[in-house]
Amino acid sequence: MSVLRDYAAAVTQPTLPFASPRGSSARFDEVIAPDGTLRPAWRAMAPGALTLTIDDLSRLNREVGALLADDGVTYNPADSEPEPWRLDPVPLVLDSSDWAKLDVGLAQRAELLNALLVDVYGERRMLREGILPAATVLGHAGYIRAVAGTGSTDPHPLLFSATDLGRDGDGEWRVISDRVQAPSGLGYAMENRRIVSQVVPELFHGATLHRIEPYFDALREALIAAAPDARPDARVVVLTPGALSETAYDQAFLAGMLGFPLVQGADLVVRDGKVWMKPAGWPEVTPRERVDVILRRVDAEWCDPLELRGNSQLGVAGLTEAVRRGGVRLVNGLGAGVLENPALLPFLPALCERLLGEQLRLASTPTWWCGDPDALDLLTPRLLGADPTVVVRAIDGPRTPLDASDPARLVDRIRHSPHRFAAQELLPLSQAPTWRSPGQVDARPVVLRTFTLRHQSTYRPLIGGLATAVADAALPTASKDVWVLKADPADLDQGLPDATTVAVVQSVPEVAPRALDDLFWSGRYAERAEDLLRLVLAIRSDADQLTAPGLTAAQSTQVLVGATQRLCGTRWLDLDDEFRSVLLDGARPGSVAHSLSRLRTTLEGVRDQLSADTWRVFAATDRAGAALRITPHAHGIGEAAGQMLTALLALQGTSANMIRDAGWHMIETGRAIERALQIGILLRATMVDRLVGDVEQEVLEAVLRASESVVTHRRRYRGGLYASGVIDLLVRDPENPRSLRFAVARIREHLAAQPLSTGSTRPERLLDQLEAQIADVQVADLAMAIDDRRSTLHDTLTDADAQLREIARAIEALHFSAGPPLQTYASLSLTELTGALS
Repeated sequence: MSVLRDYAAAVTQPTLPFASPRGSSARFDEVIAPDGTLRPAWRAMAPGALTLTIDDLSRLNREVGALLADDGVTYNPADSEPEPWRLDPVPLVLDSSDWAKLDVGLAQRAELLNALLVDVYGERRMLREGILPAATVLGHAGYIRAVAGTGSTDPHPLLFSATDLGRDGDGEWRVISDRVQAPSGLGYAMENRRIVSQVVPELFHGATLHRIEPYFDALREALIAAAPDARPDARVVVLTPGALSETAYDQAFLAGMLGFPLVQGADLVVRDGKVWMKPAGWPEVTPRERVDVILRRVDAEWCDPLELRGNSQLGVAGLTEAVRRGGVRLVNGLGAGVLENPALLPFLPALCERLLGEQLRLASTPTWWCGDPDALDLLTPRLLGADPTVVVRAIDGPRTPLDASDPARLVDRIRHSPHRFAAQELLPLSQAPTWRSPGQVDARPVVLRTFTLRHQSTYRPLIGGLATAVADAALPTASKDVWVLKADPADLDQGLPDATTVAVVQSVPEVAPRALDDLFWSGRYAERAEDLLRLVLAIRSDADQLTAPGLTAAQSTQVLVGATQRLCGTRWLDLDDEFRSVLLDGARPGSVAHSLSRLRTTLEGVRDQLSADTWRVFAATDRAGAALRITPHAHGIGEAAGQMLTALLALQGTSANMIRDAGWHMIETGRAIERALQIGILLRATMVDRLVGDVEQEVLEAVLRASESVVTHRRRYRGGLYASGVIDLLVRDPENPRSLRFAVARIREHLAAQPLSTGSTRPERLLDQLEAQIADVQVADLAMAIDDRRSTLHDTLTDADAQLREIARAIEALHFSAGPPLQTYASLSLTELTGALS
């Protein structure tokens, strides 16, 4: 039977508990009208929507999960491991008439908040006239005194905002809170749209809804236009706290969609009242690339350790002064966080009439500032009576409500500092069908986050948004795509023309030293994991040499296992258990799982520079690992290793499509260094001690398989399989991509493309020395065994290993260094601080 028909039957039965648990008001249902019919938005899609069955939704839910994993979409809860992003396959659908009221109200609200922001940091007329109590502003931690009264002439400091909304029992939208400090979620909203449009293409294309993409074009245009000097080639960056931020994916996605670099505070430096990209070799090297606009995702207090928070390592020292001088534009400004104060909500109607001369179009949920004696007297009986429909929050603390388990204690706390708290009545919220596994659709309350942008001369809300199905005792929070249907199919998407007023100017942003470091190590970890997987597969192919599982292996297998031990140590005597550990144990240094984990971490830091296909690699390796964990069969080890290897080879394909800038060359530098190191480790473990008869033949064959050189050897050395030929192919051959000599040549090639390379830098001089030594050594000397030991081979490879590691350290010192390590001002002594500022 149809899911929507079942849902309609359920929500219209008065015996079912779909009334709001927060109060007596019934919930407005987003799909079903009180008479059991579909609401207008869903009625327009009825032919496709009514055919969906439980089995269809179950399949769609699996597809959504797989696509999200392929894209690497995560959310990072504070003090917890990253979690997969949750997306419900059933969208929240609104018709054009319902949205029209929101559109006007949101645009007006953004204009009101902008006018209020100008006032509280300028003339403060609203405070002087008593329309807004001074304590609600001056007592809020988000009010940044360092930028107050600085004579700024910017009439539009609020460029981008978000608003959280919910419906009351009558279905009217009400504002729950405003997000203007560093609004998040726009990237998640776009990702949700991309996923849902793929899993329900017929329904998506059958509905005439607004596309989201033009809004990103408008945001890009608005940010470029916000530059202080209004230059067409203005440099815009997205400032992130880093890959561990709760919304790191959202920040990276947004930067990628806009085409702006994703930077951290350590990537920037203030000089002469302006902000610059910090170059490698700073402070000896002068910055060259000025930053004009910063779309910040770092809260204001963390943005400047010099003036705002001395223990911050997320900001840029001197940023506040650069803002005061007008040398850079922050979006939104440092003081915008004061607008997130819930204590402002009761005063917005009066502020709207005073600042805009209009009545407020979009009401807030009932809210009281506890600093108002009358409001506190009204609230006290409800709080003492443990009214579940009222919650209390600090005006600038965490958004979670205060503990109300002891009402008397809560009231005493409020009375001690009443201006520090605000109380809010919980909305019943509307409800929408949400998938619950296995095989069930429930009505869950939803909250809608909308976004508003000042584009050209007016504020424009995104026609759409990010909906959240609120968590309950059994289910975590899940997001929903938001579909807003057009009144006329000919309407422009987002009401915006496709053409942009921004001049087309080529931009080649400088890659920050931190990003170069991440990219270098991404190349190393990728190659490390790939080479170990090839070695595991080579050993597993010799499984027929094992007499029985868990018993002593053949001598050739023991030699090859010795190579894995050099790479990642030993954990288990049983080979099957050992190989499972090599593939799955992320806590084992050098293992495949460990390298993949480090690879993922380094790539998260430069996500804005990578193709979305990059994350399919990790989805594939995760699935292979999950399958191996549940299978008891030994053949699963080889299957998992093969699947992981295939995924890593796909990663090379994604990096091959990158622009050939310093970042790409650094990936290849890291990959070449690691390949050279891995070749040396493999050969030292397998070929230094001369073996006899079939054992040496088997080892030589396995070494060629592990180094992907079997076919090359057959074509080049037709006389048979001898140690001298294998050594020549893997050490001295300048044309074999798997040889030591070839890898060293590639290091030179890619290192030469770095901006600081001159041909005579220390890494390049070390390469000269290593290349000469490899070229001079003779194969006969390397292959000669005295007392069954190839000492020259051992010494040559050991020396090459030491030189390669020194080259890597030299690269780090030259290309990744951007001044001394970060120290917080709070950690410096008075003497150190005086010296730093002199």
